[in-house]
Amino acid sequence: MNFQIRALPADQFAPLFGLSDADLAQRLACRQVVTAKPGTPCRVSMRDADIGETVILLNYQHQPGNSPYRASHAVYVRENAIQAEFAVNEVPDVIRSRLVSVRFFDRDHMMVDAEVVSGEAVSSVISKGFDNAGIAYAHIHNAKPGCFAASVHRVD
Repeated sequence: MNFQIRALPADQFAPLFGLSDADLAQRLACRQVVTAKPGTPCRVSMRDADIGETVILLNYQHQPGNSPYRASHAVYVRENAIQAEFAVNEVPDVIRSRLVSVRFFDRDHMMVDAEVVSGEAVSSVISKGFDNAGIAYAHIHNAKPGCFAASVHRVD
């Protein structure tokens, strides 16, 4: 089954870079300068930030569905990040290079399946998962730090 990975929307985060550190802190966010690569995966551009780049680390509600699985977690966003867009069945390097958790949800936002796999196996795991007509979408998380990586949607 075909799928498409979606990055977070750039327009949601651009205003954060104009805020003071105190204003960011009130929003459970902070500005950081990247000191190592890889290690700071931007959820808008879907690539690791370069050493010396400024990022915002913030809490993001990636699972807003009305269910017990409603969730938020920390994500990084690079300053001036350009929105990533992926072709059908394309898996970006920032996911392929990591150990990830793929979580499958139904239309009621209930988790119905999950797998922990190498990023290289993500494509086949998602395709197989979407063979189940009851699965509406999936989320990918980095398995080690556990942070949200991207949403995945069925393409018919």
